[in-house]
Parts: sequence; structure tokens; C-alpha cells
Amino acid sequence: MHWIALQWRPEPAEPAVSGEAASADAGPAPPPAAGLPTPESLGWWALQFTPHVAWLDEALMLEVSACERLWGGRRSLMRQIAANVPPGLRVRQVTGTTSLEALARLRLYLAGQQQPARLPDDLPLDTLSAAAPHLQVLARLGCRTWGDVAALPRGPLVRRFGAPLREALDLAWGLRPDGLPWLQVPDSFEQRLELPMLAQTAPELLWASQRLLGALRLWLQARQRGVLSIELSWTLDLKRLDGADLPRSQQLQVRTAEPTQDMAHLRRLLGERLALTQLIAPTGWLRLRSLETADWQGQTRSLLPPSLPGSHAGAWAGDGREGEPLHHLLEKLSARLGAPQVLAARPVQDHRPEERQRWRPAAGMTRPTSPASRRPAKARVAVPPPTVSSAPVLPDIGTGLLPAWLLREPRLLPVHDGEPCHGGAPLRRLAGPQRLETAWWESGRPAARDYYIAQDAAGALFWIYRERASLASTEAPVRWYLQGIYA
Repeated sequence: MHWIALQWRPEPAEPAVSGEAASADAGPAPPPAAGLPTPESLGWWALQFTPHVAWLDEALMLEVSACERLWGGRRSLMRQIAANVPPGLRVRQVTGTTSLEALARLRLYLAGQQQPARLPDDLPLDTLSAAAPHLQVLARLGCRTWGDVAALPRGPLVRRFGAPLREALDLAWGLRPDGLPWLQVPDSFEQRLELPMLAQTAPELLWASQRLLGALRLWLQARQRGVLSIELSWTLDLKRLDGADLPRSQQLQVRTAEPTQDMAHLRRLLGERLALTQLIAPTGWLRLRSLETADWQGQTRSLLPPSLPGSHAGAWAGDGREGEPLHHLLEKLSARLGAPQVLAARPVQDHRPEERQRWRPAAGMTRPTSPASRRPAKARVAVPPPTVSSAPVLPDIGTGLLPAWLLREPRLLPVHDGEPCHGGAPLRRLAGPQRLETAWWESGRPAARDYYIAQDAAGALFWIYRERASLASTEAPVRWYLQGIYA
């Protein structure tokens, strides 16, 4: 087995060392209050290199014997790890044939001590965690290295110092397998964060939530998921305020139109929502959890070359296009102005032109349907399709002759001698009728119409219709409506 031991530090990077030990600079250190990512999220990040990841004391252990060939060898894998370190951190990594040997070599490297020539015999005894409670006694026995302790008689060593020390030495020499529990990624994301000081205003929570958003990104990458909805909640520090009982926590939800792993976009949406939120009381704890996720398809690359300076190729390439996606803009405006203030048209299956679309909040309209929503419903009331027939009075009106400008609501036209009028002059019917009967299953809103293309004296074309008399009211006057205007 081959192990790589990793440890992170937020200090500035150091020069890379030769041999099997290496370090990498991944940018400037984060602010002290932000701290390092949680050990759990760092383990999620390491799962992209090998499925065998476990924590051992202060180091993250990667068992790579089965996968290092896929990365081009152990040194190539270590370079890949160094190049993909989470932002703001640097990683120290050391290899070993066993987990305890890799951990001991990492401790020597961090302490600035020279690596021994014989492994694991010449490793200092203070680098073995199982020997830490017995260092003084072992030193009086003349034991300074792992090999010195391993040379002691097995039975007396176990009776004097216990079985864990002897078992650790067996593991270091490969006489027994490592029993580390492998890291598992949970099905849903949920993490809590204690703030360094009480937050008094909602914008302070945005800065503190950056660590949770970073952990969310690592979880999404490990699960190959994109987030659609998250919830940020905070625990209130007071139970009563001005004699009134307070809720235990406050929360807000953020939804996206498409699955995303872009934490900058989520941070902007959280900022817009938090700017409109008022804290009831100070808070010292944050919690972020995922509410809805979807399979992550990755980014689609363009087949066209990237844009060149002074050219317009970037408008076609996609990768070189400037700006932000449309759904990002819609979500940001909806969070800032409110969802009812940003509307978009949604098509509706209806033969009545004025009913073929509905105006709904734009945020979330482009969200892909889940597999459950695509399944046919088990029990659904069958609605008969609308009936459209054409009377052979005049040439039929094809769907390609529909007007370019439809009125939002049909306009009632005056009638003179049974003929519709517009602008004070009668209209001359050129084509029609196209007979439409629909929505008869809706109480109070059935439609029975005859559509025509009409022309006025100036040559302008209009799309008009006549309401046919129903069986219930055969004596009702004939009414004509203007539905659209041709360009």
C-alpha cells in the first residue's frame, strides 16, 4: 500500500522541497477569523483523487496504491493535489508505505528535521502516537527509535506498555492491515459554524457564511451535484426581547433557476436577501443546509476558438462571452426587488390567443424538471381537446397567417348594419371563417368564435372574430372583437 499524508496551513507558502515531500502555494492566507475549512470538507475535496480517504490524528491520509497509475504515477498525483488545493491554503504532503510511516515523516517535515535513511527503523520515537504516553520510560530503557522498541521481546512489551503500542509497530512494519475508517460523503449537506463574535446585523452573516459556502462547494464536487435551493439559518442569542418571546432561530431560503456550483453567484443572492433582512436579536451560530440538488452536468465547452483581441468571435464562442448568464440576472433582480416584480411569460396550452401565456415570477421558471415531475400522473382528469373546425365559406386561415401583434385583451368593435367597423368605417372580410370552440369545460368561460382577416379602407389588415350565439342565448346580439393587427 502507498499512502500520502496531507496537512494544511494558512501561512504564506514555502519553497517546494525535493524528494517525495512537496508543498504548494494556493494563494494568500484567508483572514484569521475565517479559519481553515472544516476537516470534513477537506476530506470531501480529497475524494476527487482516491476513494480511500481517512483522518489520522492531525493529518488527512490518502491510500493511492490502486489509483496512482491513473494519474501518471505518484509524483504526478502529488503535483495534481498541489495544483488543486482549496483557495487560501497551502498543503504539505509526504508519502509512506504505511499510514503511520507517512504520518511520522510528515511530522518530521513540519518540524524541519531530516528524514532518516532506514524506514521505519530509524524514525524518532516521538513521531509514533501510540508511544507518546511511554516516552520517558522508553527513553530510560535506551529506546530512541521505532526499531529500538520493535527489538524488545513481544510478551514483556505488551505486559508493560499494553497491546496498542505493539499493534502500532506491527502496522508500521506491514504485519497487519490499516483499519482506518474511510470517509463517506453524506447524502445531503448541513454544517454549522460558531461565529467569533456575536453578529448584530444581517450583512455580517454574509462574511461569516463564506466558510460554509466553501464547504458546500466541496460537497457538491464530491457528490457530482448542483444545488437548486439552500437555507441559511441562525440561532438567536436571546429568548426574550422587550417582554416578548423570540423564536429560536431565523432563516431564509435562496433558490436558483439551474443547478449550480458557482458559490460567487450564491453569495450574491445571499447578499441581496440579507440586505433586506433584519436580525431580531444578536446571533452566534450559523447553519447552512441544502434543500434541493440535481445531477451536475458540468459546463458545455464551445467548439469555436476563443475570441481574439479586436474581433467578435467571443460573441459566438460562448466561453469568451462577457457578462453573466440570464438566469443569474433574473435571480439577482428577484432577490433585490422581490419575486412579484420580475415576471416572465409562460406558455399555456390553449387555443384562445389571449390565454396562451401567463405572467409568472421569472426566478425559477427555467429550472429543469425533476425525474419525479416527469413521470405521468397516476390519476388525472381527462380534459377533451378543444375542437377547431373550418367552415367552407371563404379560404381557410392557416396558422402561418396569424398577426404579429396580438392585443392583450380582445377589443369590442362597433357594429353597423351587422358589419364590424373600425375607425368609423366598415371592415371588409377577406378570408375566413376559422371556427374555434374551446374551454367549454370551464364554467363561465367557454369560447365559440369565427375568426376572419379583414381590411379597412386604408388597406390595413386586422384579425377579428365574431362570437357565435350559443344554444342558451340565441337572441343575443352579434358582437365583433379585434384580436390582432398585421404589420
